[in-house]
Amino acid sequence: MFAVAVFLAFGVACLIAAFVVLREAKRLAVDPAEPTYSMDEAYAWVVQHLPEIVAATLTPGDVRRILGFQIEYFEGRGVAKNGSHRVVPGEVIIGGAEVVDYILERAKSTGEEYLPEQVYPVVETQLAYLRAIGAVGPARRTDER
Repeated sequence: MFAVAVFLAFGVACLIAAFVVLREAKRLAVDPAEPTYSMDEAYAWVVQHLPEIVAATLTPGDVRRILGFQIEYFEGRGVAKNGSHRVVPGEVIIGGAEVVDYILERAKSTGEEYLPEQVYPVVETQLAYLRAIGAVGPARRTDER
């Protein structure tokens, strides 16, 4: 009799677990999890994909600093969130000269100076990483504006 009760309790626990797992799988299929940005993963990806001619002119610390300033810029524009930031409605363009200008000025304020030719490839490579993880959409074509 005791063995039957244990078997039934085990069966009920398995049914509940199966229900929860299937419910979550269905929810994730309909509403996939948002991409999560990791500075360490972004840094490793950018270093691996950065053009050699640029990588030869920057230290690993330089690349990490530029990536950090780019994320700081995104946060200032309201397009980066950590669960408590507001979500920006509509499209936001986060590439181009204004990002590079911000990074150059911000770096200069910390005592580091870079050339735009060093910053542009890091910015573009990080944007490629963000596209690869699904955090941003594809680059907008000029004729769509």
